[in-house]
Amino acid sequence: MLSGWGRYPALDCRLERLRRCEALPGLLHRGTTLIARGNGRSYGDAALNPELTVSMLAMDRMRAFDAGTGLLDCEAGVLLADILETFVPLGWFPPVVPGTRLVTVGGMIAADVHGKNHHRDGTFGGHVESLTLAGPDGATRECSRTENADLFRATLGGMGLTGVILSARFRLRPVETAFVMAETLAARDLNETMALFEASRDWPHSVAWIDCLARGAGLGRGLMTRGAFMERGVLPPRLESNPLCLAPAGKLRVPVDVPSALLNRVSIGLFNEFCYRLGRGRARAEARPVHFDRFFFPLDRIEAWNRLYGRPGFVQYQCVLPKGEAPAGVAALLERVAAAGQGSFLAVLKLFGPTGEGLMSFPMEGYTLALDFPVRSGTAALLDGLDEITHRHGGRVYLAKDACCAPARMREGYPRLGAFKAVRAEAAGAPPRFASELSRRLAL
Repeated sequence: MLSGWGRYPALDCRLERLRRCEALPGLLHRGTTLIARGNGRSYGDAALNPELTVSMLAMDRMRAFDAGTGLLDCEAGVLLADILETFVPLGWFPPVVPGTRLVTVGGMIAADVHGKNHHRDGTFGGHVESLTLAGPDGATRECSRTENADLFRATLGGMGLTGVILSARFRLRPVETAFVMAETLAARDLNETMALFEASRDWPHSVAWIDCLARGAGLGRGLMTRGAFMERGVLPPRLESNPLCLAPAGKLRVPVDVPSALLNRVSIGLFNEFCYRLGRGRARAEARPVHFDRFFFPLDRIEAWNRLYGRPGFVQYQCVLPKGEAPAGVAALLERVAAAGQGSFLAVLKLFGPTGEGLMSFPMEGYTLALDFPVRSGTAALLDGLDEITHRHGGRVYLAKDACCAPARMREGYPRLGAFKAVRAEAAGAPPRFASELSRRLAL
C-alpha cells in the first residue's frame, strides 16, 4: 500500500526499485503504464500507479561538482537532505528549496518546487540547466533550453508524465554561513499581512503563518517572517567558530496516529490564538540569527508529523491567485474555512513572482495559500467550495498537493495544458506509457 505524504488516498501498487539506468527498458517492456516515485513527499496521488510505481531512491549518486561554478551533476534519486549535508559545510546552498529537505531532485523538477524566495528567484526548474529523460522505449534524451527545449519545458512541473527523469544538472549558490538573519512581524489582518509582503520584496525570503480561524476585523491576521543569509563578518561571537555547521541531529517523533476528533474548531482555535500571541510578543524583538534548517524546514524536526491528522490522513489545499484578485480571493477562502470550522494548524501565505517557463508549473505572479485538513465528513465539500473560489478569481491548485480537484476546474487554471498534452503525446507515446492516479483523475 502506497500513499503520498497526506496518506490519502492509499492504493495497492506494484512497486519496483530502479537501481541503474540500464534496468529501465526491462520495466518499460512489460507493457504496463508506470510512474516514477521519489521519496513520497507529494501529498496526494501524483506518485501512485497501481500497475507499476518505480522508486528512484536507489538512483542516488552525485556524479560531478564544479567548485568554480557550483554546477552539480546528480542522479534523480538524490535527496535534497544529502545535498545540504554535503555542500553546506563547503559553502554552497541550492538556489531554491521547498518546505522539506526530504525530497529528491527528480521530484523537485517534476513538481517544479518553489520556496520562500519565489518572488526573487522563481522555481527550482528555473535553475536546472539540463536533465536526462528516459522515454517509453527506454531511450534517453538530453533536455535543456537549447536541446529538446519543448520537452524540457513540459518536464518542469510535468509531474513525471513526460518520462522518467534520470539525472539533472543545476548550480548551487555560494553562502558564507549556515545562518539566516530572520525577523518576524505581526499583522492584524489580511491587508496588513499583504502590505508586509510588498514592503519586504528586497528580502530574499519571506513567508507568513495565517490564523485561518480568525474572523471579522482579524481576518487574515498572521505572523510574517522574512530572512536573508548572513555573511561571516556579522555573526555573533558564539557562532563564529563554526559558521557553516549543520543542525543538531535530534528530532521529535509522533509515535502514533492522533485521534482525528482532537482536531476541531476549539483545539485549533486555541492553538492558533496561542501561536499568534506568542509570535506577536516575539515580534517586538530585533532580527536574530536562525540556522537554515530551522528557517527553511521547521516541520522536518518532527518525524512522522503527518500522523497528527489521524489514521484517515489529510489533504493539503494549495492554490495561487493572481495579484489583482488575491486580496478578495484569499479573504473569501479564509472566510469559507472559518465558517466551516475546519481550520488548519498550518496555514501558509507566500508571495509569488512571475510565471515560470514550465508548461505545467504552478506559480503565477500573486499570492499562494496552503492549508491542511484532516480527511473526514465534510472535507470534500469544503475543498470543492475552495476550488470554486480559487477558479472564480482566476487561480489554480498545485498538482503536487492535490487529491480532490475536478478535471474541469484544473483545466481552467492551467492555460498551457494543451501545449503540455501535445508534447507529452509525442514524447510518452499514445496512449501515454507514463501515468499516475493524478493524471487519470484529472484526465491529463
